[in-house]
Parts: sequence; C-alpha cells; structure tokens
Amino acid sequence: MSAPDGNPAPCPGYIPPPGAFDEMCTPAGDVRQHWRYLMDALAAMGPGMLRQRQSDTVRMLRGDGATYNVYGSPDGLNRPWHLDPVPLLIGSTEWADIEAGLAQRAELLNLILTDLYGRRSLIGNRLLPAELVFGNPGFLRACATTDLRPAAPLTLYAADLLRGTDGVMRVFNDRTQAPAGAGYALENRTVMSRLIPSLFRDSHPHRLATFFRLLRSALANQAPDGSEYPRVVVLTPGPLNETYFEHLYLANYLDYTLIEGADLTVRDGRVWLKSVTGMEPVDVILRRVDDLFCDPLELRPDSLLGVAGLLEAVRRGRVAIANPLGSGVLESPGLMAFLPRLAKHFLGQELQLPSVATWWCGQPAERDYVLANLHKLMLRPAHRKSSGHSLFGGLLSREELAMWRERIRAQPQQFVGQEALTPSAAPTLNNGLLEPRPAVLRSFLVASQDNYVVMPGGLTRVGAAADIHIVSSQAGAVSKDTWVLASEPESTETLLSQAPPSLTQPRETLPGVAAENLFWAARYAERAEAMIRLLRTIHLRRNETLQSGDPASRNTLDILLRGLTHISTTYPGFVGDGSDARLKSPLAEIIDLVVNRKRSGSLAANLAAFLKAAYVVIDLVSSDTRRVINDLGDELAGLDRVAGNDAQFLQDVLDRITTALMALAGATGESMSRELGWHFLRLGRRIERALQQLALLRAVLPVGQPAEIEALLLESLLSVSECLTLYRRRYRNPPQPAAALDLLLLDDSNARSLSYQVNDIRRHLDALPGQATRPYKPEMRLILEARTRLSLADADRLAQDSGGLRAELQSLLIDLEQAIASSASALAASYFMHVEIPHQLVNTGSVTA
Repeated sequence: MSAPDGNPAPCPGYIPPPGAFDEMCTPAGDVRQHWRYLMDALAAMGPGMLRQRQSDTVRMLRGDGATYNVYGSPDGLNRPWHLDPVPLLIGSTEWADIEAGLAQRAELLNLILTDLYGRRSLIGNRLLPAELVFGNPGFLRACATTDLRPAAPLTLYAADLLRGTDGVMRVFNDRTQAPAGAGYALENRTVMSRLIPSLFRDSHPHRLATFFRLLRSALANQAPDGSEYPRVVVLTPGPLNETYFEHLYLANYLDYTLIEGADLTVRDGRVWLKSVTGMEPVDVILRRVDDLFCDPLELRPDSLLGVAGLLEAVRRGRVAIANPLGSGVLESPGLMAFLPRLAKHFLGQELQLPSVATWWCGQPAERDYVLANLHKLMLRPAHRKSSGHSLFGGLLSREELAMWRERIRAQPQQFVGQEALTPSAAPTLNNGLLEPRPAVLRSFLVASQDNYVVMPGGLTRVGAAADIHIVSSQAGAVSKDTWVLASEPESTETLLSQAPPSLTQPRETLPGVAAENLFWAARYAERAEAMIRLLRTIHLRRNETLQSGDPASRNTLDILLRGLTHISTTYPGFVGDGSDARLKSPLAEIIDLVVNRKRSGSLAANLAAFLKAAYVVIDLVSSDTRRVINDLGDELAGLDRVAGNDAQFLQDVLDRITTALMALAGATGESMSRELGWHFLRLGRRIERALQQLALLRAVLPVGQPAEIEALLLESLLSVSECLTLYRRRYRNPPQPAAALDLLLLDDSNARSLSYQVNDIRRHLDALPGQATRPYKPEMRLILEARTRLSLADADRLAQDSGGLRAELQSLLIDLEQAIASSASALAASYFMHVEIPHQLVNTGSVTA
C-alpha cells in the first residue's frame, strides 16, 4: 500500500479487508486525510515502541483496577479491561451529522416512552402494533400509571452504531434501561491521554468532561423537592456484575454514593439510605440494575437486587430514577421497523440516522420477506430480554434454516429479520503491527434542559479476530478510545476543576453494606495471614522432623497439625477419620488446605472471600491499595499452579502472599483517611487477630505436655505470633509458659498480644456513631468485660498445670473468645443492617444477578 504522494504508507503490511469499509484507508488504499497525522506518528514509533505502548496500556489499566467480568471466564472478577492504543478517528464534519441524528433519535424515543406509559395513542392510532408492545417483557404494566415528571424522562441513552460497506453509519441497538460503557469510555480517554500525551494533545480530540458535567446537572434537576444538594446514589447489582468497575468509576468521578439494593429501604413512601449513622433520604437514583429486578414487591419477586416499595415511592413523586423503570421497552429490535413512521408522526421529520433495515415478523408481508431471505439476513428475538440470540442466516445449514423457518411461522411476533451488514474495519495493534478488525461504536447522550447532548465519540469495540461476526465485550472484544477531531484545541475541562463545595453541603456517608464489607475484608485478610504464618511454622517444623527424626519434634508437629484443623475448621483434616495417615504424610492435606477454593476455611477460600468483599469497597481505598488487592488476586490465581507435592513452590507462594498482605495492611494504614470506613476496617482486623490468637492458644497450651515438647510448642507459638525475636531479646531464656502467656495475652505494648487487640477494638468502637451518647451498647459492654478479665489475669496462675490441664487458662480463653465473637455480632446488628428485604416464599423462577 502506498500513500498519495507515492511514498510507503505508514502502516506496512496493513491490508484493508475485502468487502468492508475501512476506517483508515480509502478503497484505493490511500490513508484518509484525518488519519494521516496519527499514522505518521505511529510509524515514527516503530513496532518495538508500539509493543511497549501496548504493555503500558495493560499496566495502566491494571493500576486503575479496570475490569470487565465475562460470565464463565476463568479470570472471573479479575478479567482485565482491554484497550487498544490506536484510537478510532472521526472527523468533525461527519460527526456533526451523526450527532444531529443521535439527538433526534433520543428525542423520538423519549416521546415514544412517554406515550407508551401515558395515553398510548400510538397503539390506539395503530402506529404501533399492540402485540409488539404488550408482548414485550420490557413493558412493565406496574409502571403504566407512573407519573413521568421530568420533561425528558429518558435521561441517558446509548446507541450502537456500525458503518456498512457504503460508509453510512446505522444504528443496530438502542440502549435505554441502564446504558453501560460511558465510564469505560472515560477510563479509555484517561489512559490514552497519559499513554501518548503529545500525540493526544496535537490531534485535538473533543473533550468528554462536558458530557459528565451535564449528566450531573440533569440528575440534580430531577430531585423531587428541588434540594440545593440532592442526594444522588448509584444503584449497582454488586461486584459480580459484568460492568461493576464502571459503577465504581462513575460514582467516584461524579461524587455519588455507590450502593446496592440492600443499602436502601422505603419507609413512609420515601427511599432512605441505610448508613452507619442512621437513615438518610435519597432524592435521585442512577440505576445500573435492570427494570424487572428493581422492586421485588411489584416487579420480580425473587430479586435480591432491588428495593421493595421503590415503584410506589416513584408514583408518589418522592424519588427520581434515571432511567425510569419501564424504559427497557424501547430496546426492542422490533421497534426499529416503525421508527421512520414515528419520526414523521411526532417530529414531522425523516429519520436522520437510519437503523439497520429491520422487518418485524408479526406483520404478514414482513414475515414472508424474512422467510424468503433468511439465508442472507440476521435473525434476532423481537425483544431484548427474550431467550435466544442473534443468528446469521448465511452461517446456517439447509436443515437449520428449515428449522428456524418453522419457528418463525409458529411464533412470528417473536422474531425480527435484519440486514446482515459487515461492520467497518479499524486498524488495531497486534504485536507491534496494525491489523484490520471489525468495529462498532457505542455513543452516549444525556438530556439537557431543552435537547439531548451527545458525548463526542464514545466507546469503540473491535472484534478479537478479523473474521468475528458479533462484536461485543462478552465475546472478547477489545475497546478503543474514540477521537472526534476538532479543528483547534479545546480548553481543558474536568469535574475536578469546579468550584469547591460549600462547607455546609452534606458530607458523604458510609452505607451499611460498605461498612460490612470493609469489616469482613479485613477479617478475611487477617485470617489468611494467620493461616499462612501457622503453615510456614508447620513447614519448618516438618523439615526439622524429617532431618532429625526426633520424637519430640514429631509429637510437636502432630499437635500443630491438629491445631491447624481446629483453627481453620477444615474437618476432618488431621483429627477426623483417616487422620493418622494424613499425620504421617501431611503434605497433600496441607497443599489442599492452601489451594482448594471449594473447601471452606482453606487459604484459597479466605483469599477469594477477601477479594469478593474488597471489590465491593474498592472505591474507598487508594490506588496503591488497589494494586495490592490486584496482586493478591494474581496470587490467588497462582495457587492453581501448585502441584500436589511441590513443597518449595508452595513455600514461595506463601511468602509472596504474606508480603502482599503486609503491604495491604501498610497501605490501608498509611493511605486511608481516618473516617468511618477506616474504623470498621481496623475493627475487622483487630477482632479477627484476637480470635485467631485465642484459637491458637486454645489449640496448643491448655493441655500440659512433657517439657521438651512444650518448649518446642512455645517456640512455634511465638513464631506464629511474630513474637519469637521479641521474647528472646526480652527474656534471654528458652520459652517458658508464664512469660510466653504474659507476652501473648497481657502485654499492652505488644502489637500482637490479645490485650493490645482488645484495647484497640475499644478505641475504634469509641469512634463509631452512637457510642458517645450510649457508651454501653452491647458491643462495647462485651469488650469492656473482656478488658476487665484480661486486667485481672495473672500469667503465673494461668501457666499452672494441674493434672495435665491448665484449667484456668482454658476457662479464660473460652470466655474471651465468646465475648469478642459476641461483640462482633453485636457490632453487625448495630451498624450493618437495619431491615431485611421481604420476599415471597414460593419459587417463581431463577434469580439472575
């Protein structure tokens, strides 16, 4: 391929695909004018530098914690978001036409939505078939009387565009429920501006901040009571959702509280946020939960994602929802067939931005056309939430075509046929070289006071391979930043540059679910660390036993192994049926306790539980802490590579996980502001450390042992507790029971002692809401009781062995364990949940998250 001046093109080896429009190259093979500057710059970098940029992209996205959960992917919640460092370019002149067509389409869909949940004149005047609307699961009859108060109830709208072989952009999907992708587009832009700053600056792409400023304004204007500072929350299905990162990202960028359905309750016809400080009113909900799951009382009764009574609060005008419940009816592919007619009816205009040619089979002529041309069309369900997926007739066998024709004849209203367009190709970087990949663009719009404003650009996705037929993130598509090129630089704008808020503005609160997840993330992290320390001590003791064959060392190892089972509650382990054989050859059981995620109490299960809780509240921690959390996710994935007898590799993995857990403790301790979330995090860590210390002491010390074994046990106990060096420096003698108990139980200056944990728990409880006005709440009273028992304890008496049993020590440990565990339960009852969501008891179908 050659450039127009005859010189070699800046993309050697790039061959535009036959039969498709190429975004970068003309049919003659020349680079399009608005691509030339970018291609020259990329050519100057060379393949080596481009590969480095691709690696930098991965590193930056990882540092930001950008993920996209592909259901069924082995990466699970850790699947990284993929960004190609070569943007898609669109000229300003062409974009002006696309922008106008998108704004017209959003206005039209808004008018349709208002009519369908209002007068329904479109159905009465036969402009829309009743079967297409009432047969759509996205049409919610419970919302038919809802007062759509705002002038533009469709606050957000997204359209999926592709460019056909004729170069014309067409819409092939409308997204109106909870359009996803705007946050990913912003993340892509942020990364690109850091990745190639000079090239980004010199290319003059239109900025995105204006779109998000208008979104904030649109949501604030919907507040029912006209509050100067309305409380806006982002409702997420939770961390298992495919786009959870975007929910976190947008909530942070827009300065909203991210909540789940369990964080909200409806009382007296109003929605309230259940925070750790009490109930706080909610004015506007930016939802990321699909319609049917938002209200288990009136919509889908088995939903665990919504808020019972939410729809009634909307009817009363006490809360606004963006987008309104029921807006999913507009996502029906069948509706596209009627949009040209409806544009003339409502707007008196032709549809400026065409849809992909669509035939709804509920009409006889259209059905017959689809049946006759199925071999060259794309067959889709008429409604987005219907079962089934898109099929390309050209890929079906003769028998399959016959089968689908029969299905269409049986239920014609359930299907649409669409023109099977080949998406345009966009240059995509692969190992330092450019390759053409099929591309689709998702554009986003927000309602302003009198029109719709389009984000300049949007989220471009390209197929994972050149011959891919469906380009979607779930199918492994790679994203691109989309640059709409301006003729001159724009002023830099960001939401962060706005005037600071008034000091009287309501401060951000901590939802109960967020507090609970901070608390449990810390507990699982501490539990994992305690288990690793015990495992490492056991590993060292096992090596010494194998080398020396000493019976005392052997007996000590058996006691530690049985203690490991009791502490981790991974029965039968080293105490139940078959335990004798496992004690003789413990390595296989130890490795299973480390790597088996399905085994409750295992290290892998604890790390997985930590990550699950941490991802819920990852927006509350620093970027460095996020990187540590990602590292722990990588280490968890690495546990799958531990072989059944590879003790050395296991030891290396445990050392790395310990380092990461210590880094986590340091990052949260040094980088997290001392607000409510930090106190719950510290409470989780201190409570779990106290319980682990008590469980370890109970497993090792109450039963008296011969002196040689007890010395080894005390040494192991101090090693697990990270106190062996301190003991040796302080006492200069071999470990003795009384001294060890004083150091591990009663020494207030030892950060690993039980006394230190209890004192710190008390300090953090004092900082929680309500403790000052009611100092003897149950959780505080129980901790004060534990503090008193420890203050009255005497190490020498605790160490006394009477008939082979330290009865006073055992009684104290049991009482303390019960008091601290009960305090944790009381803490949960006080701060984490106010009410439970009511659900009917009958099974009405499967629950989809």
